[in-house]
Amino acid sequence: MKNKDLQLIANSIRVLSMDAVQKANSGHPGMPLGCADIAAVLWYRIMKYNPDDPAWPNRDRFVLSAGHGSALLYSALHLAGYGITLDDIKNFRQIGSITPGHPEFGCTPGVETTTGPLGQGFANAVGMSVASKLLADEFSGIIDHYIYAIVSDGDLMEGVSSEAASLAGHMGLGNIIFIYDDNKITIEGSTDLAFSENVRERFTAYNWHVQDVDGYNHDAIEKAVLNAQKETAKPSLIIAKTVIAKGCPSKEGSESSHGAPLGKDAVAETKINLECKYEDPFSIDRSVYDLFKKRRDELHKIYDEWKSSFGKAMKSGLKDKWDRFFTAPDIDSLRKKMPKFDPAKEIATRSASGKVLEALFAGMPNIAGGSADLGPSNKSFAKGFSESGKRRVGRNLHFGIREHAMGSIQNGIAYYGGFIPYSATFFAFLDYMRPPVRLAALSKLHCVYLFTHDSIFVGEDGPTHQPVEHVATARAIPNLTVIRPADAEETAEAWLSALGNSTGPTALILTRQDIPVVKKENRDGAQDLHKGAYIVHDAGKNPDIIILASGSEVNLSIEAAKALKEKGINAEVVSFPSWELFDKQPDDYKRTILPDSVRKKAVVELGISMGWERYAGADALYITMETFGASGPHNALAEKYGFTIQNIVNRIVDYIGK
Repeated sequence: MKNKDLQLIANSIRVLSMDAVQKANSGHPGMPLGCADIAAVLWYRIMKYNPDDPAWPNRDRFVLSAGHGSALLYSALHLAGYGITLDDIKNFRQIGSITPGHPEFGCTPGVETTTGPLGQGFANAVGMSVASKLLADEFSGIIDHYIYAIVSDGDLMEGVSSEAASLAGHMGLGNIIFIYDDNKITIEGSTDLAFSENVRERFTAYNWHVQDVDGYNHDAIEKAVLNAQKETAKPSLIIAKTVIAKGCPSKEGSESSHGAPLGKDAVAETKINLECKYEDPFSIDRSVYDLFKKRRDELHKIYDEWKSSFGKAMKSGLKDKWDRFFTAPDIDSLRKKMPKFDPAKEIATRSASGKVLEALFAGMPNIAGGSADLGPSNKSFAKGFSESGKRRVGRNLHFGIREHAMGSIQNGIAYYGGFIPYSATFFAFLDYMRPPVRLAALSKLHCVYLFTHDSIFVGEDGPTHQPVEHVATARAIPNLTVIRPADAEETAEAWLSALGNSTGPTALILTRQDIPVVKKENRDGAQDLHKGAYIVHDAGKNPDIIILASGSEVNLSIEAAKALKEKGINAEVVSFPSWELFDKQPDDYKRTILPDSVRKKAVVELGISMGWERYAGADALYITMETFGASGPHNALAEKYGFTIQNIVNRIVDYIGK
C-alpha cells in the first residue's frame, strides 16, 4: 500500500532530483524517479542516523552503489537535514559544489562512499559490514547497526559484485541489506540484451536471504526490510520491481531517461502527474520538512540513549582502547616495537614485512587485512590472531582469489573508520585491483597494499607473473604513495610511513628473493626512507655519476659503484624508495640529493623507465626493463637482462666515456 506521508516524501525526492538534473543539463534522472519510494521508506521509516553527528559510529550506513543516481541521495540528505541546502542542489554537477555528478566521500555530509564505477559500492558495503563485525567483537554491546545499499542491474553485472557477494554469503554478514533496483534497463536498452540470469537463484546460491517486493508498495518495502533485519546469519537482497523514470508519462520505462535530462516539457508533465502544487523549479510542499523534523526528534532519542550507554561502557575501562581505534597511531612508539634485522643475513622484503606485520598486530588492535589466497607467499598472515572463515570474521581476512573484491572491500573497511586495512597479492595482479586502488586514492582512504614478487626475479613462473610496467602504473595514480624499500630496515620504515599516511593509500612493493641488509652511510639510517630518497653510498664532494635505484637494485648498484671506484669512477648511489615522499621534501634537500653540478645520472630499476626522467633527466643512462621477462632461474634472468654488477659497470663506463 501507499502511505500519504511517504508518497509526499518520494515525490519531493523526484521533483528535486529531476529539477537538479534539468538545471545542470546533465545527469541521470531515471534512477531517482524510479527509486524515490524506496529512499523514502529507508530515510523516513527505517534507517538510524543523526544529521548533527554524521560520523556517529553506530549509525546505519547507506551506500548508493548506483552512484549515477546521486541526485536521489542529495535530495534525501537535504530533506533529512544533513546541511545540504537547496542552493547546493541547484548547483548539482557544478565546479566547487558539494553535489558532484557522482557521490564523493569527504565532499558531501552523509555520503559514505565514493561511487559511480558500478559494483564498487556493492563491495564497499561488504567491507563496511566486515568492519562493523570486527568493531562489535572488540566493543560488545556498543556497535549494532545495518549496512543498507541500493544496487542496480549494472552493479550486479560487474564482476566485482559477484566476488563480494560470494564472500559476504560465506562469512554470513547478516547486517547487510541491499535493495536491488530491478528496472531491467541499461544505457543501451533492455537488460534482455545481455543479462538474463535468475538473480534470486544466484544470490540464494551465494547464501543470501532473498525477497521480492513491489518497489512502490511502501508497506511491502518496510516489511521486507524488517524481515531482512531478523535474518542475522545471512546478508539480504530485496529484489524491488521498479520502473525507470517512474512518474514521467513520456519517459517511464525508457532507456532515454537514464543519462540525460528529461527536458522541460517532460518535467512539467511529470509534476502534473505527481499532483505537485508548484510549477517553479525546486519547489516542494513545506510539510515534508515538518515530517523529517519529527523523524529527527525520534532519531535523537535513539542517539541520546546510545550516547548514554556508550559513556557508561567507556567508564568501565574501554576508553583507552576506543581511542586507539579512532586516533592516529603513535609512530615513534611503534618504531620501538619493530623487529631487528641481522645485517649479516639476507632476507626478502616480503619476509621482513611479515615480521613487521606480526609486531603491528601485537601493538595495534585496529590493523586488519589479508591476502587473495596468497598469505604464505605474501607473508601477510599474523599468527595468533583471529581469522575469517565460514560464518565469521577476524582480523586476518581470507579474501579468497578475489583481488578486485579484496581492494573494494578494503576500501569499505577504511570508509567505515576505526581500522587501518591492508591487502596483499602478487604485484602483477595490481591490474586486477587497480579500480579500487584508484578510488582509494581519490577518496583519501587510509589503506595499505602489500604487493610482493615485485620484479622479473619472480623467476620460473615467467612473464605472466613478472611485473614490468607495474611500478610505473602505480606511480601514475595521483595520491597513491608508492614505496619500494631496498632492504628489511627500509621495509620497517615503509610500514611506519604507511601507517602515518592518513590522507591516502600506500603501496609497499616487496621482493620475493632474499636480499642483503644494506649498510647505510647516512646518519639516520633507514629512517631517511621518509624523505623518499637519500644517499646510501657517498662518493665524496665531486661524484662523476649518481646512480638512482630502488628495491633490490640498491645493493646491486652499491656493489657496481665499488667496482667502478677501481676503474677511477666515483659513483654515488641514492636509494630512491618513493617518488611521492621525495616530492614533498624542501627544494634545498632535493638539491643535496640531485645537485645540478652532477650532470651524469643513471637509473637502475627492474621496471620500465617511464617517469624517471623527472629526476634523472632525458639524457640519463637507463638500465631498466623495457620488455616482458621470461621463465627461468633468478640468476639466468639477471644475466639475460643485464642486471649484474659487470653489466652495470660496463654500461656506466661507456656512458661516461672514461
